[in-house]
Amino acid sequence: MPAAEPLPNHHQNGKEPAAPCRTCMDFKSWSKQQRKTLSTSAGSSSVAKASSDSEVAHRKTDSTDDRSSGSPPNCPIDKEQLGRYTWGLLHTIAAYYPTTPTETEERNVRTFFTSFSKLYPCEYCAKDFQQELKEMPPETKSQHALSQWLCRIHNRVNVKLGKPEFDCTKVNERWRDGWLDGSCD
Repeated sequence: MPAAEPLPNHHQNGKEPAAPCRTCMDFKSWSKQQRKTLSTSAGSSSVAKASSDSEVAHRKTDSTDDRSSGSPPNCPIDKEQLGRYTWGLLHTIAAYYPTTPTETEERNVRTFFTSFSKLYPCEYCAKDFQQELKEMPPETKSQHALSQWLCRIHNRVNVKLGKPEFDCTKVNERWRDGWLDGSCD
């Protein structure tokens, strides 16, 4: 998704500040912005502690949590994590889609992708996905067709982000069956 576009204001009720949220930014940028906001407001009155000791005591560190983008454990996910986890969900849905779906299942998956593109919390990512759906609607005739379609969509996004493309012949290995070398067994 192009970085030149302005970040969205999810608080369009006029009562909340027009600040981008974590789902629109990577953790480091968001954290830097939050530090600026805190340092600006710190001089006006005594700043309350960000977390009470009891709150911290209730948190537990999950060492299996994938926070490679720099966000601490047990914090809201950032744009990078949201994207990675979302693609995982979408590919898994496609991997377990029926080989021969009913008309209802086909309609449901098309409705899902349309609704998903309208509800995705990163606004400019959502708009980009909506455009992708217009240019290349979901192929819903079979599990293979849907998985291949989603892989092509994902690769188009990867190209926009400067990321490597995935070999679409391996989608079922990656998202359903496990790698042929047995590393997932």
